[in-house]
Amino acid sequence: MNIVKNQVDDLNLQITVNIAADDYAAAENKKLNEVRRRADFKGFRKGMVPMSLVQKVYGEQVLGESVNEVLSDAINNFIKENKLNVVGEPLPSEDQPELEWKSGNDFSFKFDIATTPEVKLELTKEDKVPYYVINVTKEAKKEMRDNMLRQVGSLQDGEKAGEEDFVIADLSNGEINVEGAYIAVRNVMGDAHSKFVGAKAGDIIDVDVNAAFENETDRASMLKIKKDELANINPAFQATVKNIKTYVDAEENQETYDKLFGEDKVHNSEEFDAAVESRLADNYKQEADYRLNKDIRDYLVEKANIALPESFLKKWLYKVNEGKFTMEEIEKEFDAFLADFRWQMVRGYIMQKNGLKIEEKDIREAAEGFVAYQYAMYGLGNVPHEMIVEAAKNVLKDENQMRRLEESVEEQKVVAAVKEVVSLQNKKISVEKFRELK
Repeated sequence: MNIVKNQVDDLNLQITVNIAADDYAAAENKKLNEVRRRADFKGFRKGMVPMSLVQKVYGEQVLGESVNEVLSDAINNFIKENKLNVVGEPLPSEDQPELEWKSGNDFSFKFDIATTPEVKLELTKEDKVPYYVINVTKEAKKEMRDNMLRQVGSLQDGEKAGEEDFVIADLSNGEINVEGAYIAVRNVMGDAHSKFVGAKAGDIIDVDVNAAFENETDRASMLKIKKDELANINPAFQATVKNIKTYVDAEENQETYDKLFGEDKVHNSEEFDAAVESRLADNYKQEADYRLNKDIRDYLVEKANIALPESFLKKWLYKVNEGKFTMEEIEKEFDAFLADFRWQMVRGYIMQKNGLKIEEKDIREAAEGFVAYQYAMYGLGNVPHEMIVEAAKNVLKDENQMRRLEESVEEQKVVAAVKEVVSLQNKKISVEKFRELK
């Protein structure tokens, strides 16, 4: 057996693996004897089937398995011996010659192999990355203050319906009668919207429910019927307004402060203002830190300037996904794939160079942080630690979640290491300008 190497360019090569009959004969004979021992043919005792019959029935399958074993070992050994940083896996060449699968034949296989270059990246204080400091303005503080009071506000009786109010009405079309339907004015569409704005208790409003409530699921729920019954009803209803509910911001008092910040943390308007400013600053810092991670990633990838075998990668992605994507779809997402692939290479290089490792403790803490964030998204900021720990254990049972957490932890370690070396240039910016950044 021998391998002929053809270096196409710096990153691509083609190998021709020539396999002689002697290279696979021993493996073939061994497999045929194993098959013979297990074979169950009528008229023959197990293990006594003539080899010629075994060869006739199983020969081609055994030949293929034997040759492929030799071929796989040959390619793997070639990669190891030549210390190749292979991308994906070797692919059969398009100019692979036709083969006659017959025992005793010699075989020749051609494969395309793509490699990646060694990452070279040296960082010093001369490397500069912007760190944005977002200004906390009076306008932003007032907006957050108002939003927080609204967040813990309540529905109260109102005089006339406004854009953000609810109309409680009895609905009837002569066949269907619904008492006390809650109608959000902002969700009423078409001509009916102006009829509901300004509505008062006792008003009677003619409404075409099909035109006014376009979402069929919501319409069926409001009318208390099944969705598939909507097509058969008369949409001309009368809405008799019974009450108006308006959303009123919470008053500033100790109960409100405790709801927003935890018990006994804020006691008066001045402390409320300070707490709002602190929370807003924390939010801005989170946004700025996220942006810094992105900017560091982009800076490192650009500086490393890693060449990749793009044509090979497209073919490999198409093959490895087994027809899940068309080549057009792969082309569409290819730039994003390349950026992520390069970032993975840079991350791995920095992890290795700095002796960074991901410990079990890191993953566990990341899972707990993820769970705490999820609770916070639902407005649950004071969840007991024991609940978070238990929920995190379930997260860690999900392989996809585990992989994402590992990538996140690795990225955090790499960014932290880079921040110690490069220069971060503070740049003050308004929140509006910050959010316009690409």
